[in-house]
Amino acid sequence: MADSIYIVDDDMAVRDALSVLFGLEGFEVRAFASGDQFLEEAAALAPACLLLDIRMPGRTGLEVLQALKKAGYGAPIFMISGHGDIPMAVQAIKDGAVDFIEKPFHAETVVGSVREAIARTPPAEAGETGRLAGLTQRESEVLDKIAAGKSSKEAARDLGVSPRTVETHRARIMAKLGARNAADLVRIVLAEGGMEERN
Repeated sequence: MADSIYIVDDDMAVRDALSVLFGLEGFEVRAFASGDQFLEEAAALAPACLLLDIRMPGRTGLEVLQALKKAGYGAPIFMISGHGDIPMAVQAIKDGAVDFIEKPFHAETVVGSVREAIARTPPAEAGETGRLAGLTQRESEVLDKIAAGKSSKEAARDLGVSPRTVETHRARIMAKLGARNAADLVRIVLAEGGMEERN
């Protein structure tokens, strides 16, 4: 049986493009023009991987994500946006999204991420725990700021260093942790309980 996927985006061109992409990859696709429409029908649908636009009329993607979290939605949720930023990514990951994908995105990357998320046993990938222990004290401080949603400038100001220094540490952190983006960093911190102590 083919995997199912739901696409929620108010942009018809994006809905159509993703529907064609995942249809060609063998997925059973259902598309929705708004978060409200999806939530109205969600109770009658079997949970499946969800691609959820973050900025929509009516309920925003984050509001839909929070509603699904409360309902115990049991499938991977990806947030997609053309206006992504680190605070948004942090909030999405804290609310249960597995990743935050920025438009424009590469088809192979999106399909690969979805397949990986479906195959992965929640809530965390094996081998993730303990990776933060390999960071230096300064790298841990920088990671704390990033995971709290701070920009490089804000983190630099808090730590009394230059933004370039923060960017250098951030690149090293991502390489050490195997993170592709800010969402990955936040997920790794959450997996090790690092953010629970601050919130």
